Amino acid sequence: MPAHRVTRREFVRDTAAGAAALATGTLIVRPGNAEDADTTKIVNYNPDMEYRRCGKTDLMISAVCMGGHWKRLDGVIPGLFKGKGWLSADLKSKDFEKNRYDLVTRLIERGINYIDACTCEEIQMYSKALKGRRDKMHLGFSAYQNEVRRAPWRPFKKLQESLDMWMKTCGQDYVDVWRITMLSSSSRHTEAEVEETMKALEWAKKTGRARFTGVSSHDRPHIKKMIEKYPDQLDVIVTPYTSKTKVVEDKDGLWAAMKKCDVGWFGIKPYGGGGMFQGNGLPGNEQWEADCRIARLTIRYILCNENITAPIPGMIVPEQVDNLALAVKERRELDAEEKAELDRATERAFANLPYHYRWLNDWEYV
Repeated sequence: MPAHRVTRREFVRDTAAGAAALATGTLIVRPGNAEDADTTKIVNYNPDMEYRRCGKTDLMISAVCMGGHWKRLDGVIPGLFKGKGWLSADLKSKDFEKNRYDLVTRLIERGINYIDACTCEEIQMYSKALKGRRDKMHLGFSAYQNEVRRAPWRPFKKLQESLDMWMKTCGQDYVDVWRITMLSSSSRHTEAEVEETMKALEWAKKTGRARFTGVSSHDRPHIKKMIEKYPDQLDVIVTPYTSKTKVVEDKDGLWAAMKKCDVGWFGIKPYGGGGMFQGNGLPGNEQWEADCRIARLTIRYILCNENITAPIPGMIVPEQVDNLALAVKERRELDAEEKAELDRATERAFANLPYHYRWLNDWEYV
């Protein structure tokens, strides 16, 4: 039987109490929960998964989560893409619906509790996949085509219109995180445009449409500036974080601002846009086992930084979810041989970055 669907009125009533109950000081609940932390408030808790506090949201989020992209899915469902790119996927395809449903099912089975959907297509497909089990998953929500990346949608009233339109289309009474997708170089936005964005985020929280809010950007200095100026609006940020990324303890840097303002942090493109792999990402490919190993090494490396909430790779088959969950349970620190193997894959990937992913080079240090 479908779980009770929380209405916006119930959400507004219960959010403050729920957040206060979860804010117990626990930063990480590791697999097995040897420290016997209270897990009753963790959505979709599984003792085999690790959970991390997502900044001042006080949500306990699985240490690995799922990004919304489904690149390469046409290798599983031939003919799914009707144009040149993955966003041309046929949203009415029953095979597509089943693939996303089965993938979300495996996420739930493994204790993963956050999906980050950032396109109009993604929010529709994951809303379908979560129907009847919305209580098992936190949903990051962004319809980027109708947000500030496109000039007509930058005013406050247009952002209000966008959120209401897409929540209605997707059948969502509320979203867990409205994380507006800004221009990759978000400093290209005028200060007035940034203010309109923050005004919209504040409105969404005050009206119960979004539990928490944030932005995605690839522009480190500008993210820092926004975090410091708008701490009440930026609960979460979404940035690149790869096998090449290192945190620098710089009191004037982005990482210092994130710590000071207690911001949750999700990392996109952990596999360098797929460049870490030599196969096609599908079970049965001759490179499948080797690529799964590189994926696990990458995730283990990233999770050594206990301050990141979670990497959010896109996935196309349930077996990739299993591999992600396995990485969480494996020994965290890489030995010398593993580090050398990961370094070779990273060097190869970054030496061959396509033009549209070369901005990943800007994220070697945070």
